[in-house]
Amino acid sequence: MSINCIIVDDDEFAITHLRVLISQIPFLNLLTYYQSAAQALSAMATQDIQLIFMDIDMPEMSGMEFARMLQATHGADAPRIIFISGYERFALEGYKVNALDYLLKPVVYEEFLKSAYKAKTYFTEKEKPAAHTENYLPNEFIFLKVEYEMVRIYLKDILYVEGFKDYVKVYLTGDLGYVKALATMKAVEEKLPANGFIRVHRSFIISIDKIDSLTKNTIKIRKITIPITEQFKEEFRKFAHQWL
Repeated sequence: MSINCIIVDDDEFAITHLRVLISQIPFLNLLTYYQSAAQALSAMATQDIQLIFMDIDMPEMSGMEFARMLQATHGADAPRIIFISGYERFALEGYKVNALDYLLKPVVYEEFLKSAYKAKTYFTEKEKPAAHTENYLPNEFIFLKVEYEMVRIYLKDILYVEGFKDYVKVYLTGDLGYVKALATMKAVEEKLPANGFIRVHRSFIISIDKIDSLTKNTIKIRKITIPITEQFKEEFRKFAHQWL
């Protein structure tokens, strides 16, 4: 498959760098580039754009404002956005507007390649006909209350959930960090599909497909070791029996 994409960035050097990176990915088809969000927005009606590599910090209209406007005008049919910025603090904001991914400048090839394949996976799944199955699809999501708004969180991005007294932290893949949501562990557990997530501790729910290694008493996800307590050990043992 081929993914039609554009670049939106006011920095000529960044545009040149991205053009080189895109040229090395055979399934990315660069249509053109724009140096302002307003120009890109006006092109939405005339071009079949699927993916946008978007700078956040731009004059006149920021990347975030562009994304919100795109959602308002195109809804579910809006092109997906991969944000590119020199500032890590914008990562959570990008997630709130349903960004497909977030890359930090200067963009290195390895990270760009991961994002490109993330886009390919998304569009491949989108093209598949709907199937009646109990397994959740990579683009399914839940909503959690973050500050004063309900934020959409994709199941495929969740590493694990850590519970505290009156809130939870949902740790996410890549540069997304975590989302601090006003919810109980019980409420989050009920929202998550049992075939994709399992509770192993009073304070931890983990994503099954994000497990890197496990023992009878611990699970490792990335560099974090999560304990399995007696209360949840039997249920986890049934799941992990084929490995332990």
